Amino acid sequence: MLSRSGWQKITATAIAVLGFVLAYQATILDSRYAARQALLRDTSMVPTPGARLRFTATAYCKGQVTASGVAPRTGVAAADPTILPVGSVIQVMSLEKYSGVYTIMDTGPAVQGRIIDIYMWNCYEALAFGRRTIDLRVIRLGWNPRSSPANLSQRYTGPSRGVLPAPPRPSGPAGSGGERGPGKE
Repeated sequence: MLSRSGWQKITATAIAVLGFVLAYQATILDSRYAARQALLRDTSMVPTPGARLRFTATAYCKGQVTASGVAPRTGVAAADPTILPVGSVIQVMSLEKYSGVYTIMDTGPAVQGRIIDIYMWNCYEALAFGRRTIDLRVIRLGWNPRSSPANLSQRYTGPSRGVLPAPPRPSGPAGSGGERGPGKE
C-alpha cells in the first residue's frame, strides 16, 4: 500500500519521526524531573543512619573546649544539634583534601540548619576553605551505638571485630611460688 504513492511514504515517515521525537522528549523530561526531585529530597530529608545528604561546609580554627567538653582537634566538626546531635559520626565524601570521617563534637550560634563547621588547626587554611556545598553520609546519630547501621560491624575489617585482646599474664618459672594472684596470700 505504501509502495504505490510517494505522498503516503512521506506522510508515514513524518509521523514516525514525530513519534520518535515526542518519545525522546518525554524521556528527557522524566529524567530531569526525577533528578530535580532527588535534589529536593536530598535537602529536606531528616538525617538517619546511612542517609546521604547535601550540606554546606565551613571551617573554624579557634576555641579551647567543644560543646562535648573535649579540646578541638582534627576530625572534629560542629553542627546544629537538632539535625546532627553531638556524638554523631559523618563521612564527608565530596571534598578532595578534606574527605573523611568526622565526629560532631561541637555546636555554635552560627551553625544552624544544614551547615557543618570543620575544625582546622591552621586559621589561614580555614579562611581559604570558605563555604562549600558538600555531600555527606551519616554513619551514626548521637552517642547511642544502637543508632548505627546494622551492617557497620561487617564493614569493620580489623582482626578482632572490635573486641580488645586479653592483657598478657606475667610469666615466671613454673612452681617458683613467686606469683601472687587472686586468692594467693
